[in-house]
This record gives sequence, structure tokens and C-alpha cells, in this order.
Amino acid sequence: MTSLFDPGMLGDIQIANRVVMAPMTRSRAGDGDVPTDLHVEYYRQRAGAGLIITEGTQPSPAGKGYCRTPGIHSSSQIKAWRKVTDAVHAEGGKIVLQLMHVGRVASHLNKAPGVETIAPSAIQAAGEMFTESGMVPLDTPRAIETDEIPSIIEEYASAARNAVQAGFDGVELHCTSGYLPAQFLSSGSNHRTDGYGGPAANRIRFVVETIQALSRAIGSERVGFRICPGNPFNDIHDDDPVETYGLLLKTLSPLGLAYLHLIDWPNPQIESLPLAQSCWQGPLILNESITLERAKTLISGKTADAVSFGRPFIANPDLVLRFRKGLPLAEFDPNTLYSPGPEGYVTYPPAEIGGGVAD
Repeated sequence: MTSLFDPGMLGDIQIANRVVMAPMTRSRAGDGDVPTDLHVEYYRQRAGAGLIITEGTQPSPAGKGYCRTPGIHSSSQIKAWRKVTDAVHAEGGKIVLQLMHVGRVASHLNKAPGVETIAPSAIQAAGEMFTESGMVPLDTPRAIETDEIPSIIEEYASAARNAVQAGFDGVELHCTSGYLPAQFLSSGSNHRTDGYGGPAANRIRFVVETIQALSRAIGSERVGFRICPGNPFNDIHDDDPVETYGLLLKTLSPLGLAYLHLIDWPNPQIESLPLAQSCWQGPLILNESITLERAKTLISGKTADAVSFGRPFIANPDLVLRFRKGLPLAEFDPNTLYSPGPEGYVTYPPAEIGGGVAD
């Protein structure tokens, strides 16, 4: 019987255990959206995870939405990320880079001068965004022209090649949370009349072509993707997520990808896990408020190949060790989730046993 702590494979990525660190925005990048020495230590501390999935990282300047998020489109960013991957690999860990283009979920105040906010359609999302000048409404995006789409897909492919150059074991395409891929997928944000809009077969096309480009760039077995069907976050809506995501999964399943990362968010519109089980044939990482006991059951019952944990990893850099030994989990400080500096980022201590640090 497979255990949560047994090694496994996600595509071409060999993992030491089935506990995955989920991607989490932490807003600590330096000037030029470059990772810093804080990133090196943050990810190094958590290298006990079977796989680390980084915070969402811009594949291009236009992909940036939030302040202090890192990129993977400049030589300085690549060089800085290499320090992170070297540190994780030195601890025996594996790490993939999540590629996150936010599309319309952006403020120009957080972007470099002259960089536009773009989306499938010129529809402003409801909501506000933090900037160094305070909270502001989200930008009204410019609709992407049809002849621009291949260059945006190539930006993703170039980012994947940069990630491999930076030492990452693979990449994950962020297809949820209302960002650019989800904007193409969803009928509420995609009002296009070309071959990328209208019926579900057209709306999934951007994601499919992007994943195909990533696969050509670095190999399909090093490419994963993350979805949360029906998730309304960032003002996203799809009239029929069962149709949209079922077709997406059936189309992507034969490509030999590293994994599907499914956020199994409870939603009256859709039962995500049964849909994935019927439409997806590859490795599966499950996420969404999963307890340790449920994680063990999911793995032993072969429902999932791995389970990802987000916020427990913030205050518990040695989360896998605590799980193994049945140690209590520390609570994170919500006030330091996105604040700059080391506090609440690299300052959470490892567990102690009998007055000493657990080994």
C-alpha cells in the first residue's frame, strides 16, 4: 500500500514523498522583480516537501499584476532563481516554477512604465488591488488581438526555457484564480468572436496551445497545470464549467503531462474530483484544505498521487517532518503574509522535541 511518505513520480520528476508545497504569493521580490536571498532561504527551509511549487511568477512584464511578485523573463531573474533551485536541490528537494500571467487582474501602478494590462476581452474585473500608493480598482484591460496570441504563448514557452536554465525541475501553468488562462476558459470574461471565443472548444484553445508550447519547449513530462473549476475568485464565471473543464481535461490527458494539480473546491455547479477522475488519465495532485488523515487516505486509496498543502507550509517549514512524527503544527501570522522583509517569511522555527530541534 502506498504511503504519503513513499517516493513517487510526477511525469519525469521523481519525488521523495507525496507531500507537495502549493504555490503561494508572498510578495517579497526585489527591484526588477528579482528573487532575493530571502527567497533562497524560504524555499531551502521547505525542501523537505516531495515537490515545491513556487509562488506565481510572471512569464513577461505584461503578466505582472501584484506588487513585489517575481519574474522569469530577464537574465537577472534567471540568475537569482538559480540560487533558489541550487539551495533546494542541495537539500535533496525538487522544485517547479509556477507560471502566472494575471491578465486583467492587474494595476498599471504595479507594472513597469508603459506596460499594458491585457485580457481576452476588454471587460474590467470587479475588485481592487494593493499598490504602494494604496488600494485601487483593477485596470480595464485592452482586448488581445488574434494575431498577438502566438507571441503571448511564446512568452510562456520562453519562460519555461528560462526556468530550466535557472535549474527548475519543471513548470506549472496557473489556470485558475481568475488569471489569464482562466479568463480565456470562462464565458463570463471571454466574449471573443474569433477562434478563441464562443463555444467551449474555442475557449479552451489558448490553454491547450500554451501547454503544447510548454511541452515542446521543455518536454511534456516536466509540465503540470493547476485548475479549480467553477472558482469565482477575481470575478470569474463560466456558464457550464462541467463542459469547459471536462473538454479541457480530455484534450490534455493524452499529452503525457507531469500532473494535473486540482483544487477540489466545493461548488454546487460542479463536482471537480469525479470530473477529473472521468476525464484525466495522468498523475493527480489534490489540494484544498486537506487534513493529514485525509491526505493519507487519498494516497493509500490511490485517489491521488500527491497532496498539496499551502498555508501549513508558511509557519511549518519542516511540515513533512511534523507529519511523520505527529507533531503539532504552528499557526502563521496573517499580518505578515504579504509584507516585505524576513518577518513571517523565513522566521518560523522548526519543531522542537524535548527542548531540542527535531531531526
